[in-house]
Amino acid sequence: MQKSPNQPAETAAYAPIPPVPWNGWLGAGFIILIFYITQFVSSFLLIVYPLIRHWSNAQTTNWLNNSVPVQFIFFLLTDAMVLGAIYLFLKAHKVSWRAIALRRPRWRDPLFGAIAWVVYYIVFQILVLVLSKLIPALNVNQKQDIGFNNVHGLPELTMTFASLVLLPPLTEELMVRGFLYGSLKKIMPLTGAVILTSLLFASAHLDEGGAAGPLYIAAIDTFLLSLALIYLREKTNSLWASMSLHAIKNGVAFVALFIFMPR
Repeated sequence: MQKSPNQPAETAAYAPIPPVPWNGWLGAGFIILIFYITQFVSSFLLIVYPLIRHWSNAQTTNWLNNSVPVQFIFFLLTDAMVLGAIYLFLKAHKVSWRAIALRRPRWRDPLFGAIAWVVYYIVFQILVLVLSKLIPALNVNQKQDIGFNNVHGLPELTMTFASLVLLPPLTEELMVRGFLYGSLKKIMPLTGAVILTSLLFASAHLDEGGAAGPLYIAAIDTFLLSLALIYLREKTNSLWASMSLHAIKNGVAFVALFIFMPR
């Protein structure tokens, strides 16, 4: 695309993103498969250590569920493998990260993300109030099991921050709003791609209820969040504003859970 003489260079650089060059169903199936395979491989690699040490099932379970370094390594391994798989897929199709909306960040992207967080938060609170009246059985206070249950000291806080605030906005936006949404948008109407992407993203958070059962309130939350994230992706033709919103949302939760909440 050749910019006109009066068209700012930045505007030209952020023109609408063309459709992905691969089959949309292939792309969607690939990224969903990668999501599950990387988690399985990371879990398998972490289990090797207790096996070598000949730990009991109770010792292994306690180590996997309550060790902050182990949780951090799990996030790091999984995200590294996801990003590696996406890189190889893009390389095989001879395209860059720009094909899934990863472009040079702009100074106003975090501002867009911050504004979107305020709107998202207000809408979510109203939605929770309405749903709690319409569906009394919906547990809006169900605790979310995020995997970091015993965080103590600065090193563990740092690992938790990286695992919850830094890594997910980067990896999940590239994987979901970049790769998955870009693939689905090629094979179905825009509304369908938005809804299906958001449903898949929300369903991935259902199991965070732990022993209490499916965490429906988190699924509702993440479905609404995904709508806002896709809106930013479409309006900015880039993922950085979406990453900013995602990081702010997770950052607020991190501060509330690990800084201000008594432990």
